[in-house]
Amino acid sequence: MISFELDETAGVLTVRPEGKLEDRDFQSLAQAVDPFIDKKGHLSGLIIATEKFPGWENISGMVGHMKFVRNHHRDIARVALVTDSKIAGVAESLGKHFIRATIKRFPADAVGSAKDWIAQTP
Repeated sequence: MISFELDETAGVLTVRPEGKLEDRDFQSLAQAVDPFIDKKGHLSGLIIATEKFPGWENISGMVGHMKFVRNHHRDIARVALVTDSKIAGVAESLGKHFIRATIKRFPADAVGSAKDWIAQTP
């Protein structure tokens, strides 16, 4: 399950994974952000705030996640990983090879710093 908030003024989507990720989580995210992207052209940033990566409910959840990334990575300028999880370093390194957005990791208590960094988007 994912909770999320779209700050339309700043163009920032904050995502908080709260349990195993399901395909419908990514469908809900797309339904929320696609109209904004259609209207504004892009998101300034995506903040992923989580203590640890919760994994996927099943293969459908993983596929939904990959489809969301594939369909949206060109529309997001910056991605902030706000977590103390060690897997974030791997995600940051791998992500740089597969997505267009600039990725940066922040400590779990630094959502404000992540928002400030995204606000610097040219």
